[in-house]
Amino acid sequence: MNFYIVIPAHNEESYLGQTLQSLVEQTLLPKKIVVVDDHSTDTTAIIAQEFSKKYPLISIVQIESDETHQPGSKVIHAFYKGFESLDENYDVICKFDADLIFPKNYLETLAQIFLENPKCGMASGLLFIEKNNGWVYENLTSKNHIRGALKTYTKNCFECIGKIKPAIGWDTADELLAQYHGFEVIVTDSVFVKHLKPTGKIYHSNSRFTQGKAMYSLRYGLPLTILTGLKMAFNKKRVGVLWEYIKGYFLAKSEGVSFLVSEEEGKYIRDFRWKNIRKKIFLFTFKN
Repeated sequence: MNFYIVIPAHNEESYLGQTLQSLVEQTLLPKKIVVVDDHSTDTTAIIAQEFSKKYPLISIVQIESDETHQPGSKVIHAFYKGFESLDENYDVICKFDADLIFPKNYLETLAQIFLENPKCGMASGLLFIEKNNGWVYENLTSKNHIRGALKTYTKNCFECIGKIKPAIGWDTADELLAQYHGFEVIVTDSVFVKHLKPTGKIYHSNSRFTQGKAMYSLRYGLPLTILTGLKMAFNKKRVGVLWEYIKGYFLAKSEGVSFLVSEEEGKYIRDFRWKNIRKKIFLFTFKN
């Protein structure tokens, strides 16, 4: 399978070299890797250029965007600048962050998943972070969710979902839309990826409201937004998280934030979420 990889990077000199080295050592080599240097002020571009001289499969695209690092449109804008530099001879397209170390068999493992299951449109391993001199699972979301840092799509799935939405909530919208179009989303625990930089540490302060805004843009509705906020507040042991979800939701509504999905897709998403909630309640009740 032909894997094409796009890596948006902004001031990633401490990590990019390790990410690229782990990718050029894959048992199944990617056909192309594009590093998108997004207005870096450090040696990110130099590192990418050095790798491109040594490995012809690596190229670099340089762009200039706003310096504020916020989730959503900025990183996807950078992704598309890299994607536009590629041809269409790919079977799998990947959007990877620049602070990851992949095990040598990572792409080979994903290729095997896609080949064995034609219905699979997205796949990934799990993200681990360093803690207490060891590597532990980065427990921020469900293990069934593919994190934005390591998105991988088959060409058919990527095109069916309308590619990646350049807005807050894109990394949830893609999975829900993939399932809406009949694709399976698979996360395997047989391979894990080292995440070198803790999630969320460099986002602008206003980003604390982005999850609530994402719920609005995905047509979750207020009840599901509140329930999701409650769950995250419990997981993070911080009551204020719920308020941030609710405020973000109403901020998006007042600002006229565009929906990422159609009304029909939104109904599917709400039904899908409520079905999972009822299933979890049933299992909890059964166990107790």
